[in-house]
Amino acid sequence: MCWEHFSRLLPRCLCSLHPLACRMLVSPRLLGCSRTCSRVLGLSLGAAALFAAGANAALLFPNWDVTYLLRGLIGRHALLGSGFWGAGLMVLMAATLISMMGWRGCCFGKSAPCCSILTALLASGLAFLGSLICFITSGVALRDGPLCMFDISSFNQTKAWKYGYPFKDLRHINYLYDHSLWSSVCLEPSKAVVWHVSFFSVLLCVSALQLLLVAIHSINSLFGLFCSLCEE
Repeated sequence: MCWEHFSRLLPRCLCSLHPLACRMLVSPRLLGCSRTCSRVLGLSLGAAALFAAGANAALLFPNWDVTYLLRGLIGRHALLGSGFWGAGLMVLMAATLISMMGWRGCCFGKSAPCCSILTALLASGLAFLGSLICFITSGVALRDGPLCMFDISSFNQTKAWKYGYPFKDLRHINYLYDHSLWSSVCLEPSKAVVWHVSFFSVLLCVSALQLLLVAIHSINSLFGLFCSLCEE
């Protein structure tokens, strides 16, 4: 009851202070623009979610070879699957809600302002949390480097190999900038560093784009909510 009273009182007060601005805000063209923006944002977030899921799937098959997955030789960052359930599923669910808000327009209607803000907050929260988890995971994965087989022999007297994270302990050298290490350290899979850096960089960029789209959606939702309240 308090929220309904406040939602009706706020636009009236603003309109009494600046009636010209209020008439501009309740323009059908502006309301339609807000809904169109929701449609575009929903489709963009959905496409980005599918792209993130595809990039995470590629990380499970280095050089498109399924044997590494069957042998359990996949890095923990890829197995975490933040591109699947974080930037993928959670963002895709949010994109569906955002698209519904744009196409149906029910959440920007004057009959349900509470539904509008709750749906907008739910969609923004889902997308923000999922993309943020993927962004952090991708950054940590790029810092630690790939899981691969490398040589641990000392003074070239004996040959010994093991699977691990050879770049994780190289604190004085950043392998991302020293490309000579990419082919000399990891022995198997071949081009393991290129594969790891390429697809985790894609995940990092996609999740950063998703965070930007979520911020735009939040602003657009508040604008559409204010327009729907002012329309009353």
